[in-house]
Amino acid sequence: MGANHSHGTTAPTAPPAPVSRRTVVATLAVIVPVALATVAALIWLWPGHGRLDGPASPSLRQVDGTVTGIVAKPCPAVPGEQAAGTAAAADSGSCGDVRVRITSGPDEGRSVTTDLPTGPGAQRFAVGEDVVLVHVPDGALDAPEYLLSDHDRSSPLWLFVAAFALAVVAFGRWRGLTALMGLAVTFVLLLTFVVPAIIAGEPPTLVAITGSAAIMLAVLYLTHGFTITTSMAVLGTLVSLALTGLLSAFAIDVAHLTGVTDDSSFLLNGNYRINGQGLLLAGIIIGALGVLDDVTVTQAATVRELAAANPGYDFGRLYRAAARVGRAHIASVINTIVLAYAGAALPLLLLFSVGDQPLADVLRNPVLAQEIIRSVVGTLGLIAAVPVTTALAALAAPRQRSGKEPAERRRRREAVWDDSDDSPETHWPSGSGTENDWPAGRHIR
Repeated sequence: MGANHSHGTTAPTAPPAPVSRRTVVATLAVIVPVALATVAALIWLWPGHGRLDGPASPSLRQVDGTVTGIVAKPCPAVPGEQAAGTAAAADSGSCGDVRVRITSGPDEGRSVTTDLPTGPGAQRFAVGEDVVLVHVPDGALDAPEYLLSDHDRSSPLWLFVAAFALAVVAFGRWRGLTALMGLAVTFVLLLTFVVPAIIAGEPPTLVAITGSAAIMLAVLYLTHGFTITTSMAVLGTLVSLALTGLLSAFAIDVAHLTGVTDDSSFLLNGNYRINGQGLLLAGIIIGALGVLDDVTVTQAATVRELAAANPGYDFGRLYRAAARVGRAHIASVINTIVLAYAGAALPLLLLFSVGDQPLADVLRNPVLAQEIIRSVVGTLGLIAAVPVTTALAALAAPRQRSGKEPAERRRRREAVWDDSDDSPETHWPSGSGTENDWPAGRHIR
C-alpha cells in the first residue's frame, strides 16, 4: 500500500544496452561498399569531358541597372481589336520608353534607353527600382543594344534566405546548423554534378541514382551523426529509393509517357537529344528522396527511443509499436505529396476547367498523367519505407543483455500498452479513481 502513495517518483531504469559488435560489423559491411560504389560512380560520371552538341545561340549577357526615368506613350493598336472598336491604347501606362543606369558589367555607369515590356504577363516598373538588362550582341537580333528583362530580386531573396537560416539555427541550434550544411551539400551536388552530367550526355537515370545516393549519404550522416540509427535510416532509404525507381520505370513504360510535355522538355529532347523518359524518371527519384529521408529518419529514431525506454521488448513488440507511429506519419505525408503536386499543376487544372473538358479526357492528358504517376509512385515508395526501415532498426536495436526484466515492472508496462490495439490504454487501475493511486513507475509510453 505504501507504493500506491509514492506517486512523485519513478522506478530507476538501467542505462540502454550498447549496440552489439555483430550489429556494427554487419552495418559497416553494407554501408561501406555502398559508399565506395557511390564515390566510384561519381568519379566515372563526373562532367567535364564534353557537352552535348546543340544549335548555336547568341550569347546574351545580363547586367544590373537602376530605373532613372519612364516616358509613357500610347500602345500601338492591335488590328483585331481596332476592327472591333476597342481602344488598345487605353492602358497607355503599359507602353513607353524606360531609361536605365547600368550598375554592373563593362558599361557600368552608362545610361541607356529601351522599351518597356508589353504583352500578357508583362511586369510593371517604377523609377528607382533595380532591374536586369540583357545585352544583345550587334546583329544578333533586330532589337536595341539592351533590353529590359526583369526585376532584380537579389536583395529580397538574400533577405529571406538569411531569415530562414536564422530561424533554423535559433530553433535547432547545432542540429539546425548541420541541417543547413546538409542543404548546402544538396545544392552543390545538384548544381555541380546532376545537372552538368545530364547536359554532358550521361544517362539521366544513372546520374539521378548516383546523385541521390551521394546526397543521402552526405546529408544524413552530416545532419544526424555516424550512428547505427542513422545507418538504418540510410539503408531504409536506399531500399525504398530502389523500389521507387523500379516502380517508376514500370509505370512510365505502361502509361506510355515520353516525358516531353512542355517547352523545356521539348527543347532538351529535340535540340540536345536528352532522353525525355530518363529525365522524367530522374526527376521522380530525386523528388522522392526529399520525402523518403524524412520518413526513414523518423522511423529509425522512433525505434531507438522505444528500445531505450523498453529494453525488454523483443523484435516483434518493438516493430509493432514503431509501426503504429509510421502509419500515422504516412497518413499525413500522403496528403502532403498529393497537395504539393496539385499545387504545381494548378494552372493546368484551371485551364482544363475553363475548357470544360470531361474528366476522362483530362486524366488522359500526358501532363496530368505524368503528375499522377509521380504522386502514386512516390506514395508507394513512402509506404514501403515504413516497414523496411522499422524492421532494420528493430533488428539493430540493442537488447537487454541478461534477457530478464523485473516481473513487477514488466507487469505494469504490459498493462498500460495493449499490443492488440493501435492505441495505449489510458484507464486508471481498477479500484482507484485518482491519480494518487497510480502505481509508482507506471506510465503511458
